[in-house]
Amino acid sequence: MDYKFSERFLNLKPSAIREIFKYAADPEVISLSAGNPAPEAFPVEEIKVICKEIFENTPIMALQYNITEGYAPLREYIYKYLDEKYGLVSSFDEVLITSGGQQVMELSTKVLCDEGDVIICENPSFIGSLNSFRSIGAKLVGVDVESDGMSITGLEKALKENRNVKFIYTIPNFQNPTGVTMSYEKRKAFYELACKYDVLIVEDNPYGELRFKGEDIPSIKSLDKEGRVIYGGSFSKVVAPGLRVGFALAPSEIVKKMVVAKQGEDVHTNILAQMICCKFLSEYDFNAHLARLRDIYRRKAALAENLLDEYLVQKEITYYPVEGGLFLWCALPSGIDMIEFCKKAIKEYKVAVVPGTAFLTDENAYINCFRINYSTPSDEALALGIKKLSEMMANY
Repeated sequence: MDYKFSERFLNLKPSAIREIFKYAADPEVISLSAGNPAPEAFPVEEIKVICKEIFENTPIMALQYNITEGYAPLREYIYKYLDEKYGLVSSFDEVLITSGGQQVMELSTKVLCDEGDVIICENPSFIGSLNSFRSIGAKLVGVDVESDGMSITGLEKALKENRNVKFIYTIPNFQNPTGVTMSYEKRKAFYELACKYDVLIVEDNPYGELRFKGEDIPSIKSLDKEGRVIYGGSFSKVVAPGLRVGFALAPSEIVKKMVVAKQGEDVHTNILAQMICCKFLSEYDFNAHLARLRDIYRRKAALAENLLDEYLVQKEITYYPVEGGLFLWCALPSGIDMIEFCKKAIKEYKVAVVPGTAFLTDENAYINCFRINYSTPSDEALALGIKKLSEMMANY
């Protein structure tokens, strides 16, 4: 049969990261390509106890339908936590529980954008969000990421040159894929430009709690006095990604529309997963858990950077040092083709990294960079993988 796909999905490509997972499933391949939390970061024993308590005390609630907005105790916890710890909440804001942080981007796009509308994004940026934007036929306009975040000059140029800009998308903390953090000065300028040109901001913050070096920087949402920022958070990197629990903090008018859109997608986020998250956050020492995660990633990031310094920097591969998150962004020397490098790495040296082109707003553009993840592999695998990349460079 000749299948006729919709125009919007006809040209969508599968995530390069998910495609590389197919190769990474080979037990001989060292995967430096995933974005998974470290295996030792999961609170397995605590979740075992929580599940037992839920099924002993409230089994029907955990197995029954619930409201689309989300499990009320979890929404209340998030609202209070964001207000008390970060000062994010304004009187016009509400919390919506989503199926992972990715759904915040999906719902934001559905309720705000028509086909042909413009979304301004960091370039490079997270492929999952870019594909959500593309799926409704939005036009993506990329603004280059500098060492302290999105170029403000580039952002204003994009706002001047493009009509129908519906929102600006940013990952200001430990950006995926570059690991870069936007400075406070840029966050203020960023918000001021959004006000000047009357556009919304979608602030994606899945990694913000994983700062292991330096001082926290106030979020863009904390600057919001006009109801201009949709803030997306997730428990994937700080509790467990398999639970698929995220949230949006946004003006109530936007949340109401997102609720309607979500009803057409999945009715509501898995209620058992929401109850697990809520109990873990409210009945255990979440701050102590975060401190443990930061210790894990501080050590793993330092190991990765030391290995890069020892084996790859001398081969003229450079990288951005990071203060948190899960990723390192590496730039190849001129004269080496990045696509061929990534193919050769996995096929001949059994090391998987993510090609930088996977993260570009223009799918036909090119960037001579690749992404490494240091959270997932063991110390031994990380060391062996980087040594193998060094060996490959020596043979170029």
